[in-house]
Amino acid sequence: MLSSRAVSRLALPLAQHARPSASKADNWIPDVSIDTALVHGGVKPNEETGAVLTPVFMSTTFVQESVDKYLAKGFSYSRSGNPTVTQLEQKVAHLEGGFGAICVGTGMAATSSCINAFMNTGDHCIMTNCSYGGTNRIAREQFMPLGMEFDFVDFSDPANVAAAIKPNTKLIFSESPTNPTLQICDISAVSKIAKDAGVLHVCDSTFATPYINKPIDFGADLTIQSMTKYYDGHNIGTGGALISATEELYDRTKLIQNMHGNIMTPMTAFLVLQTMKTMGLRVKHQSASAMEIATFLEAHPKVERVLYPGLASFPQKELADKQHRNGMHGGMLWFDVEGGDQAAIALMDNVMRPWTLCENLGATESIITACAVMTHANMVKEDRLAAGISDGFIRISTGIEDPADLIRALDDALSRV
Repeated sequence: MLSSRAVSRLALPLAQHARPSASKADNWIPDVSIDTALVHGGVKPNEETGAVLTPVFMSTTFVQESVDKYLAKGFSYSRSGNPTVTQLEQKVAHLEGGFGAICVGTGMAATSSCINAFMNTGDHCIMTNCSYGGTNRIAREQFMPLGMEFDFVDFSDPANVAAAIKPNTKLIFSESPTNPTLQICDISAVSKIAKDAGVLHVCDSTFATPYINKPIDFGADLTIQSMTKYYDGHNIGTGGALISATEELYDRTKLIQNMHGNIMTPMTAFLVLQTMKTMGLRVKHQSASAMEIATFLEAHPKVERVLYPGLASFPQKELADKQHRNGMHGGMLWFDVEGGDQAAIALMDNVMRPWTLCENLGATESIITACAVMTHANMVKEDRLAAGISDGFIRISTGIEDPADLIRALDDALSRV
């Protein structure tokens, strides 16, 4: 087994292994915007061919020139590191403001890698009481039976987090916004609490994306992204990322990735390198469309409640505006319809296209989801209800279609409830 230091060497920037170059490809203006970084960040044209796109290195192993020069070119075996995946990891780390990143097979692989990296038997984690259902399940079904402790806490008030710290607390696990209730965590406040206690803070920022919020900029030690969502953005594949603020944390996560063998495939990495280029265009449009849809729903007589961080009625509007960039709040919202569970189910069963009834979120297609029976069905019912996810809870992931068409379809469905 390779040491932690040897594994981290596998992910050194590819440019470090390339020939010195004074080509036009290196002649960049300083301090480009995030929109430019989404296209070009962490990537340069291939030194040998001039190819603009990073090649797909579909190779299990890599020839070493000699024993003394082992890893001189940065790669030995694709479980430990692959050139295509490394380019994506560099780009993600750059966008998220971290030292380094690992890219793995799914968002849940990123979550499990984080807990495996930084917790052991007898350690304690403070986790948001409203998280993605799979996060809650793996804590209860895998890690608690191994002797780890978890307290599920309301993160809307940082004082609740501070009060939950124990002598054996090793990790604080937040989501912002939460899936699916859109609760916002005060990342700066929770990060300070963590640092004062000598505890790591990881924030799952999948709903926000780095285009709206970068938790490391607010003091978090680690960021989780389900790349299946806005990074991919096209319902093509699955992926996850765990981004570290420091070299020490990155070395540990890179070792965990190597030991678990959950590295992303080169082909998936190649696809995400392309799809993420349009993240900014998509997120801006999705945010604007979600605001239009939320405004329509809030005024509809058959809708009891709508939550979207862009609405003036959103309970944490001030915090959302503080943490979210340029007044954007993403493409996610939720609502309850008059008539309860059966009315909500009838709406979802009858809503016309372009809406799609399915799981996933963050894609170009607009998705409507019954969280209680789909994305969060694996949560203990009492936990789900306590977190505010009712049996008739409707989650919307706004795509890039014309919002007028999406509103017409919702209006039609509501008229038949």
